[in-house]
Amino acid sequence: MSNTTTVGGREVAVAIHSLGKHYAGDDGDVTALRSIDLDITTGDIYGIIGLSGAGKSTLVRCINGLERYDEGSLRVHGSEVKSLNAKELRSLRRGIGMIFQSFNLMPSRTVSGNIELALLDGDLDAKGRASRVKELLRLVDLSDKADNYPSELSGGQKQRVAIARALANNPSILLSDEATSALDPNTTKSILALLRRLHDTLGLTIVIITHQMSVIKQICNRVAVIDQGTIVEEGKVFDIFANPRAELTRSFVATTSNLDKVSDLMRERSPLVDLSGGRVLVRMRYVSKEVSESLVSHISRSFDIDVNIIFGDIDVVDDAPLGGLVVIISGERASIEAALAYLRERNIGIEVLQR
Repeated sequence: MSNTTTVGGREVAVAIHSLGKHYAGDDGDVTALRSIDLDITTGDIYGIIGLSGAGKSTLVRCINGLERYDEGSLRVHGSEVKSLNAKELRSLRRGIGMIFQSFNLMPSRTVSGNIELALLDGDLDAKGRASRVKELLRLVDLSDKADNYPSELSGGQKQRVAIARALANNPSILLSDEATSALDPNTTKSILALLRRLHDTLGLTIVIITHQMSVIKQICNRVAVIDQGTIVEEGKVFDIFANPRAELTRSFVATTSNLDKVSDLMRERSPLVDLSGGRVLVRMRYVSKEVSESLVSHISRSFDIDVNIIFGDIDVVDDAPLGGLVVIISGERASIEAALAYLRERNIGIEVLQR
């Protein structure tokens, strides 16, 4: 029986509560998932990140019934997954597409043939399948590769074929399990841009499993951090990046920024961080969506100080600046302190690294 809930006025596509999953091991049961609580609302691009073996792939496989959970509740559009019979489970899976790190394409079939495989159990006749395949190829920008074989494609093109196949039956949910981890950075960006476009045009709910925080940063609106089968932090992507609380989350966030490299410069006594003459080395972090001013030029003029940017790392997430700068500030001591106080009042995270 369907029992759909809402969060903030939006329908919950995937509701997970107190979920547990165990495996039999040589020395007793091994807990893969422990007390997982997540609500993924319709239209989310929801990221689940963790180290290898953290349980993230097990979790996503529970969503489409490939893994049977032992405890708790997992509802997809209101239906409890482990309560579904075989027919109902097949129907659920038709509404959930899935892509993987390995593309799982049949080498003996053309691009069109690989996509058509997903349609063979449906109601379309041969003409209808051909029309649907043509439409899917257009969606993933591979119309000119219809008659090519997988061996003739690049890794990115193979993943586009896999995406087209996953969308063949018009799913409302798309699961991506490390789908970009084997791709180079530029190809990863193009695949994520494609997923974003498909999300916007088709109204998909996307769940992205990854170990790369850069993937979360580029495409997701919410993220859960999983460690040893437990969610250690969850929230909006901007908030998680701006103020990570868990140690694992902080380590993931650090991989996407160069702001911590200043520690190496200080340890090496680099001339870039020479503080003679009363200068101050400061790390500035954008930690609030309310920041929109040109703060560096403003404090230079208003407080009669010089601000030398050593390096910076600023992206735009949810239409707000995220990241920060490492700067050396020189001027009168009182002016420097007043400028730092001004920045703190405007929700800029200030860390005086060295005087």
